[in-house]
Amino acid sequence: MNEPRKRVQMADIARLAGVSVSTVSRALAGNPQINAETRERVSQLARSLNYTINVGAQNLRLQKNQTIAVVVPYDARVRQHISDPFFLALVGALADALTDRGYDMLLSRVDAESLDSAAALVEGGKAIGLVIVGQWRHHDQLNELAARKLPLVVWGGQMPQQLYCSVGGDNVMGGLIATRHLLQSGRRRVLFAGDAQLPEVYLRREGWRQALREAGIAADESLELVVPFEAIAARTRLDERCAAGLDFDGVVTCSDLMAVQAVQALRAAGQRVPADVAVVGYDDMPIATYTEPALTTVHQPVLMAGEELVEALLALLRGETVPPRTLPVHMVTRASAPAAAA
Repeated sequence: MNEPRKRVQMADIARLAGVSVSTVSRALAGNPQINAETRERVSQLARSLNYTINVGAQNLRLQKNQTIAVVVPYDARVRQHISDPFFLALVGALADALTDRGYDMLLSRVDAESLDSAAALVEGGKAIGLVIVGQWRHHDQLNELAARKLPLVVWGGQMPQQLYCSVGGDNVMGGLIATRHLLQSGRRRVLFAGDAQLPEVYLRREGWRQALREAGIAADESLELVVPFEAIAARTRLDERCAAGLDFDGVVTCSDLMAVQAVQALRAAGQRVPADVAVVGYDDMPIATYTEPALTTVHQPVLMAGEELVEALLALLRGETVPPRTLPVHMVTRASAPAAAA
């Protein structure tokens, strides 16, 4: 009976190469302090012996942390759950981007009122950097964390006097093209649904206002409706607005789930979508294609977002200065708000 083959150790390569174990370790890591000839000889020996580095064991031995914390703050007033389709898609994109680069992901949920608990993940050694999903109402807290030189990148909109690096979709453009689409299809009173106390929503509302100005239409405050992201609360607010009178013929919402609630509220009020009121969503999540009618929506590049967030954070960890990054968005036209007839 054959005995199990002994696994090749770094000491075996050192003996065959005539160098120390530490030299082998540094050569395999590509350390430039080891001359090129030695690095190549050691690498060839390792390949010929099918030697591979146990990265986990190496990190443990070197006390090298390869963990990035992805933090999704919970804001009790906003009540957007981590199960929200956009959150799930973005977290998945981040996980893929980190895995591709050899990093681990620690997913954490913290109280948005106390973001210091997110900082503790880095300061306590659990992670080497933070990706925070959403600014919520806590722009000042994020600035304070950045002022402490914490390596962090935030998914959100670029704000004045911002000290931290943000990566986000072009929210002004998103609000602009959504509203412009409705106006070009003949709608004249377009309701904006969202909570403009949140930076991303504020910027989308700016786009809504810009589109109205382009069309020579004065912004009407009665057509600005504060709607939270959480589905049940959103439906309540939309039902109340419909009950107060249908003085609008188009709706721009700030998420696809919010758009679904708008469609249901309008139907409950006896309105046809899109014949009476056209509805535009935001994000272009898979749910948008399965609703009835399918949602016209603003597409956010989620896969690109995951890559950009990770690249920005790794650049910060290398000591680089990283400016905010704004990603392109575009319209996807479906049945809830069809394009104008040619």
